[in-house]
Amino acid sequence: MSAVEIWTWALVVLTFGIYIYIGYASRVNDTKGFYVAGQGVPAIANGAATAADWMSAASFISMAGLISVLGFEGAVYLLGWTGGYVLLALLLAPYLRKFAKFTVPDFVGDRYYSSTARTIAAVAAVFISITYVAGQMRGVGVVFSRFLGMPIEWGVFTGMVIVAFFAVIGGMKGITWTQVAQYSVLIIAFVIPVIAISLQLTGNPIPQLALITSDLVPRLNQIQIDLGFNEYTQPFANRSMIDVLAITLALMAGTAGLPHVIVRFYTVPNVRAARYSAGWALLFISFLYLSAPVLAIFARTNLLESLNNQPVAQIEELGWVQSWKATGLLAFEDKNGDGVLQIRGPKATDGIANELTKLDNDIIVLSTPEVAQLAPFIIALMAAGGLAAALSTASGLLLVVSSSLAHDIYYRMINPKATEERRLLVGRIVIFGAVVVAGYFGINPPGFVAEVVAFAFGLAAASFFPIILLGIFDKRTNSQGAIAGMLVGLIFTAIMILSMRSVQIFGTETPLMGNFMGISAQGIGTIGMLLNFAVTLIVSRMTPPPPAEIQELVESVRIPRGAGAASAHD
Repeated sequence: MSAVEIWTWALVVLTFGIYIYIGYASRVNDTKGFYVAGQGVPAIANGAATAADWMSAASFISMAGLISVLGFEGAVYLLGWTGGYVLLALLLAPYLRKFAKFTVPDFVGDRYYSSTARTIAAVAAVFISITYVAGQMRGVGVVFSRFLGMPIEWGVFTGMVIVAFFAVIGGMKGITWTQVAQYSVLIIAFVIPVIAISLQLTGNPIPQLALITSDLVPRLNQIQIDLGFNEYTQPFANRSMIDVLAITLALMAGTAGLPHVIVRFYTVPNVRAARYSAGWALLFISFLYLSAPVLAIFARTNLLESLNNQPVAQIEELGWVQSWKATGLLAFEDKNGDGVLQIRGPKATDGIANELTKLDNDIIVLSTPEVAQLAPFIIALMAAGGLAAALSTASGLLLVVSSSLAHDIYYRMINPKATEERRLLVGRIVIFGAVVVAGYFGINPPGFVAEVVAFAFGLAAASFFPIILLGIFDKRTNSQGAIAGMLVGLIFTAIMILSMRSVQIFGTETPLMGNFMGISAQGIGTIGMLLNFAVTLIVSRMTPPPPAEIQELVESVRIPRGAGAASAHD
């Protein structure tokens, strides 16, 4: 067993033990603790938990990898996700906390005075969360496969068991305090390697300043050109301008509409705490998001310089190459038989074929400390951080599935007289079922981690964001408009994503549909969102206005003073 594997096992056992202990110590026996942590989480702790919940495997594992591969266009993920969080913090979170409910479908059902609207919102929440959690399980599988030598299937299974334990036992209370610990692990694991590589490449310990004070970016641009790739910083080289705009908007609106992030603001005592926790979360998030583009540049530079024009025999002896090749996520072939590995881009004119035949986006961040030959402890720390990021988000998503089915549908619509014990039992059973479904899609994903997550954001943008925003700021929006808008936005976006990704999802030889007006599957949620807004506003104006008490409720929700107790048990 290598030093990296020893350190990885040690850190994984230690961190998993901490997560399990926290989940057990935070176990609950009532629905208020299970769904909103008793609404007693301090603002700073909720900020850390929100950051961990929001910074998923896509943020930790895949985002820097995407930026590294795509260059300029990869920044859409950075801009979309951070911009969306600002939208959520300013436009939605305080008002939803003022509404004092447990879930997003709770808000939709009561604001639009309709059990049909509640059902559609609950189904959408389940659909979005299952899509999102598949990306997290995929990330868990990748980490276990590489660093612990497990098959991806067993890695996913292990992650499923751990998440199910602290989610089932502790509910939102257990998840919240586990996420505080997971944030600490993931941010340390991400920042330390970035600082170490910055020192190695530039001599500057502050990575962001290193890009300004060194020639690293111009050097990478020249390497890219020499090898037949586009300049790293060249805009719109891989995607059209309209697609970049659509993806950015879909990610922004999707972030603001993600139910597992919104529900975090129900766990604090009052509106003031909701606002403060939003600020804390943005600060905590910035530590990773300001470092990700720097890590992307370091990773791209190190990878090209370490592999290109190097003897194949020498490369195959590298430990990290052997390990990643064993996962099937890295592959190369000496096509011309000269014993040297040549990497070439689509614009190469020297007639040499690209011999790096596979480089999965999801391995770039995790492999960077190894490529940079950092200490085994730091390499293992990166693996533990990736697991923390994936597990923290997965647990929040599973609780959304549980609350949507057990609270919003079973309790609020099927069996309003259900006892606390029965409701807890149903919620826990639902989590087990959701874990199994998520595990299946983690083993058989319809794309790489960030891409799968982008689909979830598109679905959230097309279904929840317009309805929540109009529900807070437009008294005239009624139940008929909300139902029609959600259905149109969700169905359109889901059909388009399934059609565009039919090769991965259904096994078709070619996609059932290509780009829509130049917009890819990752950005199609923007069109769904615009359709939702249009249909909701038009139908609402063509049908009777909401009842007077609902319009008064909307007015009271917009007054940012105080907050009543949660009324879910009324």
